Amino acid sequence: MIRISDSLDSENAVASAIRTVETEKAGLAALSLALRGPLYEAFRDAVAAIGRISGRVVVTGIGKSGHVGAKIAATLASTGTPAFFVHPVEANHGDLGMIGRDDVILALSWSGETAELQGIVSYSRRFSIPLIAITSGARSTLAREADTILLLPKEQEACPHGLAPTTSTVMQLAIGDSLAVALLEARGFTATDFKTFHPGGKLGASLTHVGDIMHEGEFLPLVPLGTGMPEAVMMLAQKRYGCVGVVDDTGVLAGIVTDGDLARNLSRNLADLTVDDLMTRNPKTVKPTTLATAALGLLNQHNISALIVTDEGFRPIGIVHFHDLLRIGVA
Repeated sequence: MIRISDSLDSENAVASAIRTVETEKAGLAALSLALRGPLYEAFRDAVAAIGRISGRVVVTGIGKSGHVGAKIAATLASTGTPAFFVHPVEANHGDLGMIGRDDVILALSWSGETAELQGIVSYSRRFSIPLIAITSGARSTLAREADTILLLPKEQEACPHGLAPTTSTVMQLAIGDSLAVALLEARGFTATDFKTFHPGGKLGASLTHVGDIMHEGEFLPLVPLGTGMPEAVMMLAQKRYGCVGVVDDTGVLAGIVTDGDLARNLSRNLADLTVDDLMTRNPKTVKPTTLATAALGLLNQHNISALIVTDEGFRPIGIVHFHDLLRIGVA
């Protein structure tokens, strides 16, 4: 292991980082330019080829290209395009059976001369399985065999020796992301669809709608206009949301009374008052289709702990509390 000197100049390290980022940025700029020119038709053909299949996208590659390929497969799968990664060496030892005739193969090799890919390439030709190549080798074996070639520009690697895959892998990753997003948009893949594939963790929670977590029916703290404050206080204590919604005789939300309102009016004789005297008119509400993250934003913005959920007619149909957002992991 080569040790780094304790006296390494930190400024040089930062300068190196900046050179790396700038070099890789230049690679992405070249890729963007290529998509406007020589890559234009090939990219459209690749999207069309994947869109036509009834099977899955089988991504393959070895070394750094393999690591990038595994990420591309995961991105495709999570955005509505069924995909998985097959290691080319394992493919040569039985995993070719995982590839069906309704699939399409997406093979990554910077040089296009990766020997380990030969088995999977030959298999694709034997059974007429569409083969899309991501490579910089225009005259390589992989390019000659592929039905569609996504030919990446040969740009300078960030590695000062020009050996470690850096700029090249960034471009591979970018073209893979571009395929995934183009297919996502072509399919009309929505945030709701995205949540289907991401039910867990912070991401799944952030895509939850208020209607999925709100309390309904008998759990709703509602009283009609004209209700005496003693009755409203009892309702507030029973439901434990820190607020009581006030509705008119048509069921439309007219206002809200919170525990904060009670605290601010302790000097008054609450027994002589009705909810009409204390309630806040036009309270903050949300629709059941509101994202949980947006509901949290409202709670934080207005320093409140609960939101009444209303339908299009402004009639209360549920309530969501800060604790509900905390429970699912949004807060």
